[in-house]
Amino acid sequence: MSRYELDHIRTEGEGEMIQYQVYPGIEVYRSSFRAEQVTMLHKPDPYVLEINYCHKGRAGWNMKGGTSVYLGEGDLCLHSMAYCADSEMMLPLGYYEGICAAVDLRQVAQSPPEILLEADLDFQQIAGKYCSCRRSAVIWADDRVQRIFGALYGIAPCLQLPYLKLKMQELLLFLSQEDPGDWQAAQYSSGQTELVKQIHSQLTRDLKQRYTIEELSRQYLLNTSSLKELFKAVYGFPVASYMKEYRVRRAMELLRDTGDSISDISKSVGYETQGKFTKAFKDVAKVLPSEYRKQCRKEQGV
Repeated sequence: MSRYELDHIRTEGEGEMIQYQVYPGIEVYRSSFRAEQVTMLHKPDPYVLEINYCHKGRAGWNMKGGTSVYLGEGDLCLHSMAYCADSEMMLPLGYYEGICAAVDLRQVAQSPPEILLEADLDFQQIAGKYCSCRRSAVIWADDRVQRIFGALYGIAPCLQLPYLKLKMQELLLFLSQEDPGDWQAAQYSSGQTELVKQIHSQLTRDLKQRYTIEELSRQYLLNTSSLKELFKAVYGFPVASYMKEYRVRRAMELLRDTGDSISDISKSVGYETQGKFTKAFKDVAKVLPSEYRKQCRKEQGV
């Protein structure tokens, strides 16, 4: 039986989740979602270690105990399935690609596959390290993690399962040698991350309106340094950098899908002058707005 109730995945966007039965007791899921939020329901099993690796995009979870964890590209987090049961997966950037491994340490310890038996892994030790604490263990983007998971992207579908068998052994060996107490885990309260989501909603609701950090700080009763730190933790970028890219991405949609003038579009996404808009657009899109529109019309056959 799958560790996840796969018929209880809900999302308002598009998504795909491919399941691999790697060994008895070890399942791996490759996920790709374009949505704001994904709900995945599973049983709160304290003996199942859940390992999440973010390949692209960004994802966050409100965990048991009122804490939130957010991962960016290359980050890895681990916890027992009792800690994350019924949590919602939030995608602050609107997309996510990643790998999730569910390891039933009790089942694997009782009847380990030969390749894992040869490694002389102590599954009780692994459970004690990663499943007993009431928090997620997090490794921020790290070359060691990238070597394990990066190889799983860009290979032929027929080779996925053989690679996964090797990589799960490599991953468990790696975890058996690590001390999660040495890892830096920036976890925040769910209340704090919900507040940042409200700030994000206000910032993006009307792009003609601009707010300073000081104004937002007073409105939401957060000091400026905390607001900056929390926003970057959830969305992966400082407020100014995020909003610059958000405005340009919205302008790209308007250039592609409407006949509005560049001047009108620049005003609608919050730029006082077309010159400032053009500079910001080129910084992000690497082309001028007029060139981008020409490229889009050529592709559309217009």
